[in-house]
Amino acid sequence: MSRFPVLIRSISPSGEPRFSLGDPLVDSYLEFVGGRCRPTTLRAVAFDLKTFFGVVAKAPSDVEAADVFDFLAHQRGDRTVVRISDGESGLSARTIARRISSISGLYAYLVARGDVGANPVPRGLPTRRRGGRRHLAPLVRVPKTLPSILSPDEVDALVGSLRKHRDRAMVFAMLLGGLRRCEVLGLRLSDVQVAERSLFVADGKGGRQRVVPISNPFFTELGHYLRAERPQTDTDRLFVTLKGPTRGQPLGADGVDIVLRSARTRAGLGRATCHQLRHTCLTRLREAGMALEAVQAQAGHASLESTRVYLHLTNDWLAAEYHQAAEAIDAAAAAELVAIQEVAQ
Repeated sequence: MSRFPVLIRSISPSGEPRFSLGDPLVDSYLEFVGGRCRPTTLRAVAFDLKTFFGVVAKAPSDVEAADVFDFLAHQRGDRTVVRISDGESGLSARTIARRISSISGLYAYLVARGDVGANPVPRGLPTRRRGGRRHLAPLVRVPKTLPSILSPDEVDALVGSLRKHRDRAMVFAMLLGGLRRCEVLGLRLSDVQVAERSLFVADGKGGRQRVVPISNPFFTELGHYLRAERPQTDTDRLFVTLKGPTRGQPLGADGVDIVLRSARTRAGLGRATCHQLRHTCLTRLREAGMALEAVQAQAGHASLESTRVYLHLTNDWLAAEYHQAAEAIDAAAAAELVAIQEVAQ
């Protein structure tokens, strides 16, 4: 128990990353998560739990609800210093909510196994609405903000600063196809459907599969990469490391982030993340008139509600809808005035 929590990373026989913290209960849960989630999710959960137990300084079986509230206060930090962007202090609400979710997931697992009697993470704070109905308010209120997208000039600057055909192909997969970073890295050679000008996403978010159409610039850069840059290797992963001791091995998330970070610096951009590239793609598709259901299929969203955010990101959609409604209201008012005048005459 003296070494808990210490984050230890290892590689499984199958080559997948594994994490442990030095406690049998927590390590058992991390093994469970590693068998059903992506490596990035496993890493985030492991780090969240390390942070939590580092703050509360208790064994997992001794944690109480009061410890969870103390952890919340600790994560919010010094309340006298706030961010200008959202008026909050400490970590962002999304980060804190994710950490609470990781802690709750651990204890839900331990309760199911019979290791602890109850989940110390409250489902919410009970409140009373009008009419006397009870309601649970979330422990952390996460603001519903619109995704950030890149302007056409920013896109041109970013693409122009990329030095490798591989890097441009990866960026185009997100920018023209709307793929997530993990979906780009998960592509295999057999997933490229050149004749149909599409990509097969075998392992999308939530395990959902889909076929994504994508335009010619992606295939142009991909062809140059496969012919001139991709080394001979045994892996069937589409995107691999081009140099160094890991040459020929599947490219990881850190590698993509390094590519984008370097390109942003050369282009003089303050922002350009993988998720922003995806948001930019889906927003432009909606702006061009693609049906919302088609954007949902392109994005791989399980619910149409997740796709509706792109209605608010398009430049002309809301204005056009408003002006159309306003014109209808004005026309109805004018017709009513004419009818009144005719009756008066």
